[in-house]
Amino acid sequence: QVQLIESGGGVVQAGGSLRLSCVATGRTNDRYSMGWFRQAEGKEREFVAGINRSDGRTNYGDSLKGRFTISSDNAKNMVYLQMNALKPEDTAVYYCGADPIPATSWYSGYGRHLEVWGQGTLVTVSS
Repeated sequence: QVQLIESGGGVVQAGGSLRLSCVATGRTNDRYSMGWFRQAEGKEREFVAGINRSDGRTNYGDSLKGRFTISSDNAKNMVYLQMNALKPEDTAVYYCGADPIPATSWYSGYGRHLEVWGQGTLVTVSS
């Protein structure tokens, strides 16, 4: 059983940066791609970014590429989300996810099919 543990959330002023981390523990293997979704209060879960385990290709949600960068360290079973130029509308709970389907195929609606979820980490961007 794969488990995901996120860290790095917090409060930041608009224009600032945060780096989220997620580590996969348990029966990790080379099958799982990892990535991030977020859910703001009163809104549906939104795809943020994903990275393929096999080839490192990345995928981003609409309008996030350029401010957000996803990266991974397969040897450590970790994935990171560097968030720059943060805006108040980026305020949300950020969830790490893992799935055997390559992350380049993920989108917001695919989130309901994701096999493994972390507990989430709250990011609050103040104006």
